[in-house]
Amino acid sequence: MGSPKQLLPYQGRSLLRYMAEVALASDCDPIVVVLGANCDRIRPTIADLPLHIIENNRWSEGMGSSIRAGIQPITQINPSLDAVVVMLCDQPLVTASTLNQLIEAYQINRNQVIASAYANTLGVPALFSRALFPHLLNLTAHVGAKCLIQQYGDQAYAVPFPEGAIDLDTPEDYQQMRFRVASNRDG
Repeated sequence: MGSPKQLLPYQGRSLLRYMAEVALASDCDPIVVVLGANCDRIRPTIADLPLHIIENNRWSEGMGSSIRAGIQPITQINPSLDAVVVMLCDQPLVTASTLNQLIEAYQINRNQVIASAYANTLGVPALFSRALFPHLLNLTAHVGAKCLIQQYGDQAYAVPFPEGAIDLDTPEDYQQMRFRVASNRDG
């Protein structure tokens, strides 16, 4: 990207702040945000929000290290937590309603994994039951939540979220998203 994607402008604020506000507007509680590279530059954009900021000093090891960094403190903040939702800041079309649908599906079905369905796959955002917390804590560094979703795919409940296929991994992705948002506003 050339700069931290968390700081990219989106909807009048940084992408990370926007996504943190989405999480805060949902039924998820508590909210833990894991920061890695450029933490000192990124932290101020969300420091005033009612959430818990965790710094992952091992961020260079990959997504698994960030998930591990978030799971341990969230279970200390709320030891009776029944499930966690894992989301990323680079899927800007996630809404509070998207997250709430995952929670509602879990409350109804009690599957160990409730995953978003898009682009012929299951992915994040996804909810993981307490039974899978040890697996989340043992993810290898370069393996993210998708690996666990695949491992428990036959036990996963899918919530349709076609917009989940849109994520911001390249400058081109970001430009397309900005164009899409502007077109929706103007159309």
